[in-house]
Amino acid sequence: MTRPADRVLIIVPAWNEEATVAAVVTEIRAAMSDASLTADLLVVDDGSDDATASVALAAGAFVARLPINLGVGGAMRTGYRYARRQGYGATVQVDADGQHNPADIPALLAGLGWPVGTVGTIGTAGTAGPGGLDIVIGARAAGDGAYVARGPRRWAMRLLSITISRIAGTRLTDTTSGFKACGPRAIELFARSYPAEYLGDTVESLVVAARSHLQIREVAVVMRPRAGGQPSHSPLRATAFLGRAVLALVLALTRPRPELHRGAHSRYGELDG
Repeated sequence: MTRPADRVLIIVPAWNEEATVAAVVTEIRAAMSDASLTADLLVVDDGSDDATASVALAAGAFVARLPINLGVGGAMRTGYRYARRQGYGATVQVDADGQHNPADIPALLAGLGWPVGTVGTIGTAGTAGPGGLDIVIGARAAGDGAYVARGPRRWAMRLLSITISRIAGTRLTDTTSGFKACGPRAIELFARSYPAEYLGDTVESLVVAARSHLQIREVAVVMRPRAGGQPSHSPLRATAFLGRAVLALVLALTRPRPELHRGAHSRYGELDG
């Protein structure tokens, strides 16, 4: 039997995604099986009004139900806290709308140093993987998919990428991507300090990680069209995105820098003390 530290936890934040979540769960499980990776799948139902939770449970996922809608940041913090308490060796965030391709998950884990193709560990719990990385982002702009940002949204993404690249000390092209893998040090940090505000789950979380001296890189992935729901790409919403992105960045840079708990370098059992 594999230990939790030998396992990946796939975290799927979901709000009113009953139309897509079953297919996403099924596709993730197939991708993990094809890559010979041992993984558990947690759908965090973020206060949905529909049958998201029951559909995800029927599809074979673990389900955590939040009584109210907290946003992606709040849902992901729930997932990271579960991962920390259970001692998982890595997590991967996957959206419930079908845009993230589960076939790309092994590439993100390989970036952490996970031995893709076999079941194994990425090192001692509380440390970075063998490659020295703590977070690997699935970068849409670096992939060969159909994702194209235009106008204010493109300007905002460019500004965020330049600024956060300087803070992280590495070139990042897609700092608003929610498709990312995290190792034990990032799990420990995010379980305590994961931002819940707008864009906090992407922009601010990367600033928090970089200022805590975690190592961040990205790999190319394909962004697919939404399998359900309506995308928000109107000029008005794109302009609002620009303003909110700048505000999120300012807030991230002005908040106190969180520190990794000393237990982050030993074992997970000491982190809640």
